[in-house]
Amino acid sequence: MSLLTLAEVTKRYEGVQALNRVSLQIEKGTIKGLIGPNGSGKSTLFHLISGMERPDSGRIFFREKEITSLDPHKIALMGLGRTFQTIQPLGNMTAVDNILTGMDRRLRGGLLSCGFWLPRIKRSEREALKEAKGILEFVGLLGRWEWPASQLSFGEQKMLDLGRAIALRPELLLLDEPAAGLPPAEVDALSKRILKLREDGMTIFLVEHRMEMVMEIADEIAAFHHGEVIAEGSPDEVRRNDRVIETYTKGKKTHA
Repeated sequence: MSLLTLAEVTKRYEGVQALNRVSLQIEKGTIKGLIGPNGSGKSTLFHLISGMERPDSGRIFFREKEITSLDPHKIALMGLGRTFQTIQPLGNMTAVDNILTGMDRRLRGGLLSCGFWLPRIKRSEREALKEAKGILEFVGLLGRWEWPASQLSFGEQKMLDLGRAIALRPELLLLDEPAAGLPPAEVDALSKRILKLREDGMTIFLVEHRMEMVMEIADEIAAFHHGEVIAEGSPDEVRRNDRVIETYTKGKKTHA
């Protein structure tokens, strides 16, 4: 079953073709990787899916409902979460409060702003705190739960960003360069967490420059170049694709 469908999606910026008639599907319960050189349109695609920008043409469907023109908060409440290339922790808040803020969008009654003065609200607050600590344990930050986010290391802030996205309990999670800047040991730990999320029923759409990571954990991969899909299939199929090989070989020569 397709959880997300993009149909002929196009986006231009001042004459630059960022995306050209992109059509993709993401099947429920899978990890789909999206690879491509810098500037190939990957982050633009994520912005369109999450409602931060609008396509010039084409349509986007999530859970068989069109979301092409919906605002980001409405799309999030439908069950779509995301992380960003540039980490965005709420630095003046503790790690646990960052997670609670991510949960607040789905908690009935505006839990974080209502004062907790009713027994039902107090019970909900205890349950929310327990869940938030569970998320921090999952991302390896339980020991930092009372630390201000600004005092966490870069890698810890990346994991906090992931935890805040998970707190929404999304059905589909968009991960934009989650391994960027992480050392190998932390990349391995991140890969295991992503696989565990899929095992627990979450669908993942992953943009990542670390090819070895994508090839290892993705069920299916789409390769982008100049705003177009040049290959799509299993990791082995994409790895052997002539256009993908040519694109990445040219990229290495350019940066040599």
